[in-house]
Amino acid sequence: MDNSVPVVVIAPGFHGHAIARSLGRLGVPVYGVHADAHSPAARSRYWRKNFFWDIEKAPPAVTVDWLLQLSHKLGTRPLLVPTDDGSCVFLSEYAETLKEGFLFPNQPDGLTRALSNKQTMYHLCKKHGIPTAETAFPLSHQDVEEFCQTAMFPIMLKGIDTLALREHTGVKMVLTHDPETLLKLYDEMETPDAPNIMLQEYLGGGSCTSWMFNGYFNEASDSLFGLTAHMIRQYPAYAGVTCLGICLANETIAQQTRTFMKAIDYRGSLDIGYKFDPRSGLYKAIDTNPRIGRTFRLLVDSQGMDVARALYLDLTGQPVEVGEPIEGRKWVVENFDLLSSPRYARDEKLSLRGWLRSYKGVKEAFWFSRDDPLPFLAMGWHSFLWGCGKLCKNVGSLFLKQHSTEPKHEVQAMISPAPEVAHQEESPVSIRHHK
Repeated sequence: MDNSVPVVVIAPGFHGHAIARSLGRLGVPVYGVHADAHSPAARSRYWRKNFFWDIEKAPPAVTVDWLLQLSHKLGTRPLLVPTDDGSCVFLSEYAETLKEGFLFPNQPDGLTRALSNKQTMYHLCKKHGIPTAETAFPLSHQDVEEFCQTAMFPIMLKGIDTLALREHTGVKMVLTHDPETLLKLYDEMETPDAPNIMLQEYLGGGSCTSWMFNGYFNEASDSLFGLTAHMIRQYPAYAGVTCLGICLANETIAQQTRTFMKAIDYRGSLDIGYKFDPRSGLYKAIDTNPRIGRTFRLLVDSQGMDVARALYLDLTGQPVEVGEPIEGRKWVVENFDLLSSPRYARDEKLSLRGWLRSYKGVKEAFWFSRDDPLPFLAMGWHSFLWGCGKLCKNVGSLFLKQHSTEPKHEVQAMISPAPEVAHQEESPVSIRHHK
């Protein structure tokens, strides 16, 4: 293969190193743009060079100029690969200018933002006949009252913009079991000037009903590569990102996704999550990431093809030669799974023997790699510091609680962790307001 075209990966979070490993092992020069100089992901030996720039904090125009200067510095027109929602939407909104210095999929205007937003993504699914969780988008307290008259509880109360809701309240979602609680929580969590609350049917089952599709679609919206996988465990437990997954064929999900992406003229890498609804027998789309997902190295075929490699080959004009799915291939996020497994054990859903046996078939880890150990070591040190900070915070909170005379907030007391919530979301905890 021709590996001469470089790749610039925008990696503001603690990930992106898997892309550097996948492409770097093929001899592709990969450059990282990190927001945090201390990110464990920045320690990979497969980065040709690291740069540090925070897209969220810098003005967009300044970031565009900085990226174009970087392209000029590299002396060629590299691929530009975003790895989170913010950088993905940023790339789509400034695509016309950025394409002067970079290669990336030619996405239809507004599609990336539409898929990244839960409300517009829901309406896209409805428009094209793709099963999805039934959802309402109230604009007022009265709308919620009307919704409660016909709603089937429990109901998930979520943020359309999950990051905005978390910034405002400290949570991304709450599971409610009755109209009274739902109304009180809506009033507590909503921002009337900018409505951001949606009410969604609860799809139970936790990890055992959660699936994903990772694939790559070319300029004609044809799937050049695509595999499906099943969640085994999540972090937080039942509720978050995949921390242990297994590659399994699910043609229903694969065909459903290919049909959906063709209908909306989607191009590029895709990570989409589904939940199986036993009541209807349907796989319902829950979460769409119009980019390379963090779990993409779970979905690798017998030829070593993954989403990042398919993207590189197609955009550089080379054939994408795929192999067969590797049924039973497992992938683990070490630190997340260690934190999550005790919850499954406490709920009597995971024994010690079952926990050990669950690692049979693990072919790759998110952090550890024999030929690239530094990200794992840096993650271990970062996790140690995080644990120490968590311990100090809990001890301090316990001390303050014992000496506090303030009454507990009524609405806050009603919020408890849901045993099972939707794909790739954080577990509900408690609501707090930031000053």
